[in-house]
Amino acid sequence: MIVGIIGIGLIGGSLAISLKESGMGVRVIGMDASQDNLDKAVRRRLIDEDVPLEEGVPRCDVIVLATPMDAMLELLPRLLDIVRPHQTLLDVGSTKETLLTRVKGHPNRGRFVACHPMAGTEFSGPEAAVPNLFTGKTCVLVDAHDSDPDAVDVAKRVFASAGMTFTHLESRAHDLHCAYVSHISHIASFALALTVLEKEKDEQRIFELASSGFGSTVRLAKSSPDMWVPIFRQNRDHVLDVLDEHIEQLSRFRTQLIKRDFDGFHERIRRANQITKILT
Repeated sequence: MIVGIIGIGLIGGSLAISLKESGMGVRVIGMDASQDNLDKAVRRRLIDEDVPLEEGVPRCDVIVLATPMDAMLELLPRLLDIVRPHQTLLDVGSTKETLLTRVKGHPNRGRFVACHPMAGTEFSGPEAAVPNLFTGKTCVLVDAHDSDPDAVDVAKRVFASAGMTFTHLESRAHDLHCAYVSHISHIASFALALTVLEKEKDEQRIFELASSGFGSTVRLAKSSPDMWVPIFRQNRDHVLDVLDEHIEQLSRFRTQLIKRDFDGFHERIRRANQITKILT
């Protein structure tokens, strides 16, 4: 099997590692707008070769679109224009509704399977690619009813080889749920980092006193704006809805502190502890 990965960053590079270690005899072709990324991927042996997109796509059995979301909006219709009946096109994007609306009704829509492997770190680029990133994680198949059954089977084989399990969602529900469980976490982390940088001017003190709790909470603030701004742009309405609720919750904590209502504060924390029943 020849797999072409367009965008050799954290997700694309980590998937390349998993595929090459899967025992499926996969050969990985890398395609990226950055030759520097491709050179790093070749040096790390993430990919077997790098070629221009126009040359690489026709050679592949499977094409994985792993670019930032704004680039996907431009690339996906172009790829569907040239994809052949024996090829399968996948993406790994974090938002789906805008992307899928862009290609709705395309004659080759069936060859595309919208996928969201729910895995990642705060790092980016080919140097961030790691083995086993996807092991034990969930891959969401979005609007799979609009994809050809054999293409869905290929998508499952690709991500199952990386150790993933599967769930299905329609695009709007996917974007809403991701706003709650992923996108708001990044905004909260960015905001906390900015708060600390604004109020604590002594960088050495931040380094010395930052606890593991602070580190884990602010970890996502290291994430690339080039990746996350397009996600927020495409999922703006859902993120705004979640952000409004988050601000309301923060405001209630603030009000209780002002009123010295520590019994109420205790109750709100106790209610928050119920997340332990879901996340262990």
